[in-house]
Amino acid sequence: MRNSFPVWKNILVISVLALAFIYSLPNFFGENPSVQLSPSRTAKVDQSTVVQVDKLLADAGLKTLKTELSDKRLLVRFADEEAQLKAADVLKVALGDNYTVALNLAPATPSWLRAINAQPMYLGLDLRGGVHFLLQVDMPAAIQQAEERYAEDIRTLLRDNKIRYLSVEREKGVIEVKFQDGATLGQGRDVVKKELRGLALDENAGDNLLVAKLGDPEVREIRKNAVSQNIITLRNRVNELGVAEPVIQQQGEDRIVVQLPGVQDTARAKEILGATATLEFRLVDSEHSIGPDGKAPLGSRVYRDRAGKPILLQRKIIVTGDQVVDASSGLEQQSGSSAVFINLNSVGAKKMADTTKDNIGKAMAVVFIENKQETKEVNGQKVVTKKTVEEVINVATIRDRFSKRFQITGLDSSDEARNLALLLRAGALVAPVDIVEERTVGPSMGKENIEIGVKSNVYGFAAIAIFMIVYYRVFGIFSVVALGVNVLLLVSALSLIQATLTLPGLAGIALTVGMAIDANVLINERIREELRAGISPQMAIYAGYERAFATILDSNVTTFVAGLALFILGSGPIRGFALVLLFGILTSMFSAVLVSRFLVNLTYGRQRKLNKLAI
Repeated sequence: MRNSFPVWKNILVISVLALAFIYSLPNFFGENPSVQLSPSRTAKVDQSTVVQVDKLLADAGLKTLKTELSDKRLLVRFADEEAQLKAADVLKVALGDNYTVALNLAPATPSWLRAINAQPMYLGLDLRGGVHFLLQVDMPAAIQQAEERYAEDIRTLLRDNKIRYLSVEREKGVIEVKFQDGATLGQGRDVVKKELRGLALDENAGDNLLVAKLGDPEVREIRKNAVSQNIITLRNRVNELGVAEPVIQQQGEDRIVVQLPGVQDTARAKEILGATATLEFRLVDSEHSIGPDGKAPLGSRVYRDRAGKPILLQRKIIVTGDQVVDASSGLEQQSGSSAVFINLNSVGAKKMADTTKDNIGKAMAVVFIENKQETKEVNGQKVVTKKTVEEVINVATIRDRFSKRFQITGLDSSDEARNLALLLRAGALVAPVDIVEERTVGPSMGKENIEIGVKSNVYGFAAIAIFMIVYYRVFGIFSVVALGVNVLLLVSALSLIQATLTLPGLAGIALTVGMAIDANVLINERIREELRAGISPQMAIYAGYERAFATILDSNVTTFVAGLALFILGSGPIRGFALVLLFGILTSMFSAVLVSRFLVNLTYGRQRKLNKLAI
């Protein structure tokens, strides 16, 4: 009797080993500290930008490893982090807000590997570190927005109760409501006091003026809500980016820390995190015109479209981005231009339906609002200034009553449509946030601890290898090779699916290595038992693998079921551990049963007169 695989099984084993070797290679090339440049809506990245960036860095005395232009972004690689940080400062100051400049750790994977989509697996914050953002919540803006909401509520309340008033204006932290006489002042005061309990009221009877101010408990609640709601929104946005195991938590009263492990496109992450873009739908004021001094009449505001042309819109907002429950980007069927398809919640849908029903034939505008910050160098000091951009991106005539789903057009590109859909889908920030600090962070476990952990795994592997070779001799060598193949298969599988490896994941690898060696021990002991029973070596090899397989399968199936339950029910690090465990069970089965048998067949399988096995 001889031991051999059919041809297809030999090809399968060799092919899997070759693919595993190739797709695990990117993990051994490390990473380069890099600066990533992404264009804003109006800028472009092309070869002239490469020349400009190279000149700026050369003038600053900074050496680069490589400058890569791809997929509408520019990546400049450096030899160390010091040069990376200096380069980021130089480019931020020189390029202004036309580009997003972000720090990155770019894989040093050769281009031929990247061409076949071979990427290194992501490592978690505890093993690799990542990108750290410190966001400052703009509390004055949050309070101002609350005051504006209260002013609108007061108008609605007075109209609903048919109480006549002259004006409702927000001025310097207070809301002033002017009435015609003392009687309406008293009626208005009673209604506002009853319905809007968060306001502290005062009145000036001589001027028939009711003055409302946010009370201290209300201000505290607004500040608390601004941070907590922004954390939820930021978490949604990070989820949209597909980042695994991010850290998003409050720091102090008005700051939020965001740490993203394994992010390849930090410029996009920075753009998405800091963006406070939203939409407002307003009716065009066609009954009035803009005054000669450029001022708008009462109840309207002057906006500008993207060409700079002034447009008069009503102050009353129909729907805002807060009332969007779903958004997706695509192409408008008739013109083929970029569009965002929007679904409104029930409140927004009713407002939109009522407004469009009553204003068929009139024009409605979509206003795109975005908060930006600029960093400029003044007298050697970096000065950060904020500005709000409000643009009318679309004006369309209402042809029919809108439903809860409709589309908006007028966007510059598909990238802008995709980003806007992402922001609307993830929810609007309650208050604007500014990125006050950005840096790359090291492994949270500490470099020394990680090195010790890696060394302990290497020493443990070496100890097992020595024991297996001494105890099982040639078959021990087969077992050690199969064990190494198991690790190789697991690393390549995690790289292929772009999993994020954290400390619990490392524990999962250690566990599967132990399970893989157990399977080899079972096989080797079974072969020894067959030899002791007096059967021939070739028959002992066959019987050893065949009879040990059932035991190995039983033990792995039960562990696989437990791992599957952990993956389904767990989250975060537990889910990561379960994922590694599930893949590890599959690769250990493959390596223990097929790879070691392949090596045995290659060594002993074709020998006609085999009298003894080195086991």
